[in-house]
Amino acid sequence: MDLLGEEQEKSQGASQRFYILEQLGDISYTIQFTAEALQAYRTQIAEQLSEGKKAQAFEIYRLVERQRDYLVDQIRAARSFLLELENPLAASAQKLAEQLSAFPLMAAGYTKLTDVLSRFATALPNYQTTDASVIGRLMNNVRLGHYPTDLTHVGYIARSIAFPANTTVNLLDPCCGTGDALLRLALGSDSRCYGIELDDRRAEQAQQQLYRVGFGSFFGSNISPGAFHAVFLNPPYLSVLSENGSRSRDEKRFLIESIPLLIFGGLMVYIVPYYRLTEDLCRIICDNFEQVRIHRFLDAEFKQFKQVAVMGIRRRRTDSEEETAALYAAAEHPETLPTADQLPPSCYELPTASKKVETFRGAVFNEEELARQLAKSIGFDRLFAKSRLDSEPKRPPLPLSIGQVGLIGGSGLMNGLMECEYPHIIKGRIVKEKHTVTDENRGPSGRLLSTEIRETISNRMIFNILTPSGFRSLT
Repeated sequence: MDLLGEEQEKSQGASQRFYILEQLGDISYTIQFTAEALQAYRTQIAEQLSEGKKAQAFEIYRLVERQRDYLVDQIRAARSFLLELENPLAASAQKLAEQLSAFPLMAAGYTKLTDVLSRFATALPNYQTTDASVIGRLMNNVRLGHYPTDLTHVGYIARSIAFPANTTVNLLDPCCGTGDALLRLALGSDSRCYGIELDDRRAEQAQQQLYRVGFGSFFGSNISPGAFHAVFLNPPYLSVLSENGSRSRDEKRFLIESIPLLIFGGLMVYIVPYYRLTEDLCRIICDNFEQVRIHRFLDAEFKQFKQVAVMGIRRRRTDSEEETAALYAAAEHPETLPTADQLPPSCYELPTASKKVETFRGAVFNEEELARQLAKSIGFDRLFAKSRLDSEPKRPPLPLSIGQVGLIGGSGLMNGLMECEYPHIIKGRIVKEKHTVTDENRGPSGRLLSTEIRETISNRMIFNILTPSGFRSLT
């Protein structure tokens, strides 16, 4: 029975397209193909040198260098995915990347190198070789989807932030869950907490404790740029490919689209598993932020989720190759990172400039948010506003004609007590009257040939007036 259940779970997992396994499959193919190409290029270099064509040989050598660097990047990318799968091959990937970086490209033979690369590529996990328990864990990750940030660690992060004394700061969590983490970050400060949440149930809970909450996907929301003093970002991590085969990484897209929402000088708190800090992510961080720090979560929490907190102050974009390399190297060795409780107190000062969030709308319609937006709209005030003329008794600019008096009386606008110099009560009504006209058509001899009867209906206006002197009826 247990074996049957295990097989069912594995078959269900295979029917899902998991991002990690798809990526490892692509990397495996790329490594094998590029390794074979390296050997062919090395042969071409030898042939060009034997013919005395040094310039051509050098061009091919530069191509081999680029291919070698590309292979190193692919192996490092594979290591990140292997760490996520908790696969022991991750340690071998690290060593292989280091050895390949130092490999002498003018060595006589590449046979041993290509053999090692081929064996590594074929050993990478795929749908057929991955253990059922690993597939099950990936499926659980997809089902759960939401991992709330440990509030103790949020407290360590909050301790490192110096909130301005006389400014109300705007804080944003693009995937806020129930809002607990952002609320803990803002504890004791003068701040307004904004959150976006995809799940309706969690968004409703967050709405009870945050200042503003947008429902739906962060990527479909409409938020004022440059309006937030700090962004707290603990994004979801893509585990399954979308129906259209999209392979965009959520943690990278969240970071890229959150940066413009920060004030220059604002603080980014970015929480991800250390193995997700790829070189391109490190480059985005270091190009856009200064005073970058990376601290890992404490042992029990780190053992479960492998998370690190990367913090930095937004600056104008610049190229930072050295800082990128340093951050990437630090992420590759998480055991050497300082823990979150070692963050210096008040080491990040938030900007003192006051900012107004003009626009904050989620991707999904929400009644409370609509009510808030309508309350802020001046259009409705203008629509229903009463002018001075509306609040005063209205008098016609010219005397009314007889016809106008009749229309007003017939409509009922003149009914009731008329308070004037001679007070009276008036009641107007319209009476329909029928008039019949008979026309006889006779011949020359006086004989009746035909009779034409015409009926006309007319309205007669009657005003009944009660005065102190008595009753009168006017027609």
